Amino acid sequence: MKKNGNRRQTGNGSSTPPSDTPQREVLPIPDQPYQGVRPFSARDPSAHFPPIKPLRPPTGAPNILVVLLDDVGFGASSAFGGVIHTPIAERLAKGGLKYNRFHTTALCSPTRAALLTGRNHHTVGFGSITEVATSSPGYSCVRPNHCAPVAEILKLNGYSTAQFGKCHEVPVWETSPVGPFDRWPTGSGFEYFFGFVGGETNQYYPALYENTTPVEPDRKPEEGYHFMADMTERAIGWVRQQKALVPDKPFFMYFAPGATHAPHHVPREWADKYKGRFDAGWDRLREEIFARQKKLGVIPKDCELTPRHKEIPAWAEVPEKLKPVLARQMEVYAGYLEYADHHVGLLIDTLADMGVLEDTLVYYIIGDNGASAEGTLNGTLNEGFIFNNIFGVETPEYLVENMHKLGTPEAYNHYAVGWAHAMDTPYQWTKQVASHFGGTRNGTIVHWPNGIEARGEVRDHFSHVIDVGPTLLEAAHLPQPVMVHGVQQTPMHGVSMLYGFDDAKAPERHETQYFEMGGCRGIYHQGWTAVTMHRVPWVMDLSVTLENDVWELYDTSKDWSQARNMADTHPEKLKELQQLFLIEAAKYYVLPLDDRTVERFNSERAGRPELIQGDSQFLTGTMRRISENSMLNLKNKSHSVTAEVEIPEGGAHGVIITQGGQFGGWCLYANKNRLTYCYNYGGLRRYYVEAGSALPAGTHQVRMEFKYDGGGVGKGGKVTLYVDGKKVGEGRVDATLANTYALDETTDVGLEMGSPVAEGFHNGDSKFNGRVKWVQLDKGKEDFDHFISPEERYRVAMAKQ
Repeated sequence: MKKNGNRRQTGNGSSTPPSDTPQREVLPIPDQPYQGVRPFSARDPSAHFPPIKPLRPPTGAPNILVVLLDDVGFGASSAFGGVIHTPIAERLAKGGLKYNRFHTTALCSPTRAALLTGRNHHTVGFGSITEVATSSPGYSCVRPNHCAPVAEILKLNGYSTAQFGKCHEVPVWETSPVGPFDRWPTGSGFEYFFGFVGGETNQYYPALYENTTPVEPDRKPEEGYHFMADMTERAIGWVRQQKALVPDKPFFMYFAPGATHAPHHVPREWADKYKGRFDAGWDRLREEIFARQKKLGVIPKDCELTPRHKEIPAWAEVPEKLKPVLARQMEVYAGYLEYADHHVGLLIDTLADMGVLEDTLVYYIIGDNGASAEGTLNGTLNEGFIFNNIFGVETPEYLVENMHKLGTPEAYNHYAVGWAHAMDTPYQWTKQVASHFGGTRNGTIVHWPNGIEARGEVRDHFSHVIDVGPTLLEAAHLPQPVMVHGVQQTPMHGVSMLYGFDDAKAPERHETQYFEMGGCRGIYHQGWTAVTMHRVPWVMDLSVTLENDVWELYDTSKDWSQARNMADTHPEKLKELQQLFLIEAAKYYVLPLDDRTVERFNSERAGRPELIQGDSQFLTGTMRRISENSMLNLKNKSHSVTAEVEIPEGGAHGVIITQGGQFGGWCLYANKNRLTYCYNYGGLRRYYVEAGSALPAGTHQVRMEFKYDGGGVGKGGKVTLYVDGKKVGEGRVDATLANTYALDETTDVGLEMGSPVAEGFHNGDSKFNGRVKWVQLDKGKEDFDHFISPEERYRVAMAKQ
């Protein structure tokens, strides 16, 4: 194929479609009624009609593959000077371009929403992640219909579309099996989806969906299962089928692994490749990466290495007994990133083997934000401790004793802050910090042999994730639509990057860009940045106020890494940029700034819908994969769980209902025909209460009552078990999880999908061998006969109409 396809450049850098294409500004493309003569009989010689032509994009439109890794800092990948081996990234860069001034939003959901729409994240409602959405337009996490996704535009122009991996753009109140599914991938322009919905998932026990249907992995971790490998196999299968059936139809694939977001799960042999590599610590590692970056040419020779902030401990200050654990954390992370790159390579090799890689526009975006500092100063074996404010349990002795579990199915691990800082070399700060480049600058590679003549070059044009959408449309000779599904569209905010593909010296076109996340904010304009760091991500300081934030000023045309604050010497320039930030913030729905933390987890105060209303929830016996946000919140209060079950002759075994997984949750089940309750306290301890007598055959009502101790959150309580209203067992739970059971595990009736809350379930034997007719959850209610009558069930049902 001819280089650059049929692209014809116009004066403003956009492309014009070939003259034989239909008008595509209104989507779907309106069908035109037939205006010719229609004779009485099809046998009439004049009964001749033009053949049906399947919808296709304009001639020369390339295939498109967008790869987006998760939580990878600028200094991690070897393609951008890091010490973690990423040969596929290097290979694509050698045959394409590296962008060393590509920016994200500092957090996952906002970056993904901006990438997939071409608009600024607040404009599409994603001022933060979906779990803390508010009713404010910039923070609602409800993508407006006047901002059609890029996938929808491509699909309506004749592309095959598919998404694999992470989707963190579905409002939490829409993640249940009843939807609505308008903002799921299949409602957002993707004809096929395989992956998970949420911020993260267990890579060995993922909560998977195929389109909108929950599915289970086809094998267990001990049989070699890992989600990264699974999604890659699915992606390869999809693209081979697509090209086998419609070879003339280009595809758009969005490939978004959970890697390298926590939990850092990777087969041991990949982590072991890096044994001893990080024993010198994160300070030495930063210096090494910095030198590599200069040698590689991804940062200028005069770039300065920014100093480590006082909030991040020096490696020399770390207790000696803790250093082996911290080094292993980084070994696991490094193996995880290389493992992810390897699987991207399997997909790339497939495209090459099929003969379509040359005409596939590949974006390899190495991170949706900076490296994550959410693992706290010492890292953790179980992220759930952090989410539930459980501190002090992971002593150095505990971490040393359990370090062999890092990266395996026995851990839900995250590395320490110091490693995140090193992975963001040479910049200040980390993920969540939108003010500084450590949170927002991500190395990006563009590869398109038939569309880019340059090979192995670096592009230092300022660019942002919102630029990807306009670039894809221009490369495909497609206009931005003015109307989609009858709704007038907000134009994309990004600038196509096509102008610089073959011209390293082309004048920069993305001249102004605001940044904001949780109160951290900044503005880039024509080489200058004004920024204010509002809050340290791993420090919960509620005394910080927006009014007291201190602004910094950097001339990034000369100061690449934001190392020299010029606020004192250029006060007028700082004032100019502060005013520009307010203008941009007002334009793109950033205002009012929202730096609240705890308050936004309260749905009522935040103003977002709650799927479950009232004090009771009724579940049928076949409900599966119910997200935590779609369940009645039983935490920090007295509650009961009641179920009607059929016990088979010979005894019952299996799960009646479970919520959570092996790193936190609860389960009511039958064990050797005895009613049993398990409360899993963050994977640290499992509390069991078992009935003193066997379950009788036939239909019976089983019940667990939890009497909460009170006196604050996360306290314990008394557990009592009943069968048909008669007490059969009791026991205690000394402590409970205050905030969340798990970010990825779900509630399942009749079996356990995902990792097991209770011990003793193996090889899929969690399925209840009788029948669960229904389950009812109640909170804060006294029921003196410990039994739910049919009349009571009827009243609950009618109250919800």
